[in-house]
Amino acid sequence: MANHLDLEEQEQLDQLKHFWNNWGTLISCVLIVVCGSLAAWNGYQYWQSSQATKAAALFDAVDVASRAKDQERLERAFGDLKAGYAGTPQAAQAGFTVARNLMEAGKPDGAREALAWVAEHAGDDGFKALARLRLASVLTEQKKYDEALAQLSGSLPAAFEGVAADHRGDILMLQDKRTEALAQYTKAYKAMNEDVEYRRLVEVKLNTLGANPAAETLAAAKTAEAAK
Repeated sequence: MANHLDLEEQEQLDQLKHFWNNWGTLISCVLIVVCGSLAAWNGYQYWQSSQATKAAALFDAVDVASRAKDQERLERAFGDLKAGYAGTPQAAQAGFTVARNLMEAGKPDGAREALAWVAEHAGDDGFKALARLRLASVLTEQKKYDEALAQLSGSLPAAFEGVAADHRGDILMLQDKRTEALAQYTKAYKAMNEDVEYRRLVEVKLNTLGANPAAETLAAAKTAEAAK
């Protein structure tokens, strides 16, 4: 009986050896890849958490310096954010803070540089679009109308299209291009939801140019209803 069991055990052992000889290398490689991937993922998560913590600390430094009107500390902290944590939300938010601080200090060129950096390097499309809108406003104040319009051209996230069109209309009005401004205000009005307060401001601008979008919308709705 003992010999019979020994033979069975030996046969199972031989089968196991045969299986391992055929598949052992592949299984080992798979295990190494899986374990390596898990280790890499955990390492990446730790790195991200570490980056976010350091970026948040630097943003706090930017905020404190901004409140204290300490321009040197403000620009130094922002520079560290740009150098090491460019794609983080904190870096973009710091850029907006720096730009506002510089505008209040009467340094629009510095504000332009900060906003241009955010528009190019932010990791979020919304931050990039907001930076372009604010940059256009700074350029408009400097009467650099063509440069301002260039910032508002090209594709923008849908949520910003209405505001961008309104800004284009304002710039075109400053250039005394009333027909083009009317077209941009109309575009802005149509892009905004009815419950948005900003839309009423655009409507006032349209009224000033002789357009009545609310009445036109109502007339179009009545025409569509009558055609049914």
